[in-house]
Amino acid sequence: MKKLSLKWHDARRALSLSKYLVAGAAVLALGQTAFAQTAKIQVVAAENFYGDVAHQLGGDRVDVTSILSNPDEDPHLFEASPKTARALQHASLVVYNGADYDPWMAKLLNASKNNAKRTIIVAADLIGKKSGDNPHLWYDPATMPAVARAVATALETADPANKTAYDANLAKFLDSLKPIDAKVAELHGRYAGVPVTATEPVFGYMSDAIGLAMRNMRFQLATMNDTEASASDIAAFEKDLREKRVHVLIYNSQATEALTKRMLKLAQQSHVPTMSVTETEPAGKNYQVWMLSQLDALSAALAAGQANTGTTQ
Repeated sequence: MKKLSLKWHDARRALSLSKYLVAGAAVLALGQTAFAQTAKIQVVAAENFYGDVAHQLGGDRVDVTSILSNPDEDPHLFEASPKTARALQHASLVVYNGADYDPWMAKLLNASKNNAKRTIIVAADLIGKKSGDNPHLWYDPATMPAVARAVATALETADPANKTAYDANLAKFLDSLKPIDAKVAELHGRYAGVPVTATEPVFGYMSDAIGLAMRNMRFQLATMNDTEASASDIAAFEKDLREKRVHVLIYNSQATEALTKRMLKLAQQSHVPTMSVTETEPAGKNYQVWMLSQLDALSAALAAGQANTGTTQ
């Protein structure tokens, strides 16, 4: 009887232990599920405006690292570092511009062994741009809707449980671009065909959407490609400013070349209105606010330019 009692107690202990083990396994499984649900999707964007879009779509479900994010630095002078490469190690989603704007990102990805495990979005590929085209794609009104849709799809693939949230964020983002489109349409109606010039084609796609008559393209391309503008192109640019043949000078405030500064100074001396644009999204602004603020600045400059030249539109 004693033996049976011992076996009965052993059985009770075994049953009790099995219950603890099952309960422990359940807690562990719940913990792992909770971790899977709370783990953020790692996103790396070459430029901070693409990172901004990813953050607007992903919210607190994404952890975004933007490599180019300082509006006071010239992006053309950027060189990738080991820190840049480390940022890519754990990224499951990478977004970059393409069209030779950020060739360092393509090189880093080519050297990476993790590409099979990540989604790579290239803005240029989405809108059919290639090497040799104007690479400042974020000023093209067609770019951000295409990038946003691609990012939303990538997030839904990585985290299908939150598809409804990503769809809602995408719809909200696309709706938030409507004021930009409306402002472009308004400016097109008032200023299409008005002659303007620029130190380089940063704002080129937006200028085309508005219908402005852009002058001195050879000078602009030389500046963008870091080559020397010809004497005749420089003279033509200066003549446009001195004789007020253009209503506005658009300049890249992140570029510090002597010739850019010279043209800006000449415009100011000739009382040609100027408008500053940047290649990097300013701190404290999202993409939508940034674009609208620049369009408002352009509107004011164009109005002043018309007053200077005595023309009406």
